[in-house]
Amino acid sequence: MIPGEYILSANPVICNENRKTEKITVKNTGDRPCQIGSHTHFFEVNKALDFPRQKAYGYRLNIPAGTSIRFEPGDSKEVELCELGGTRIIYGFNALTMGAKRQGYKGA
Repeated sequence: MIPGEYILSANPVICNENRKTEKITVKNTGDRPCQIGSHTHFFEVNKALDFPRQKAYGYRLNIPAGTSIRFEPGDSKEVELCELGGTRIIYGFNALTMGAKRQGYKGA
């Protein structure tokens, strides 16, 4: 191996393979843009975004890591969400979910 050399697989890597997905329509009802990052628990995004929030519990945007989707005021977009991976322990954001996904949420 040469330092810095890349050794690539002949097979493509398929991101989020075998994860549950949901498609939802999201509308920004606020007067400011909202930008949501790839790994944000979508259930807890800005309350100005109108969508069936319960469907987003335990899900994030199904987009490449480090990217985001921006919703301008009045925008309506269909987005695909994918199930969170790992241990599914969710802390922070708007403090609606503080622990394991299976514990449920405090309401939105």
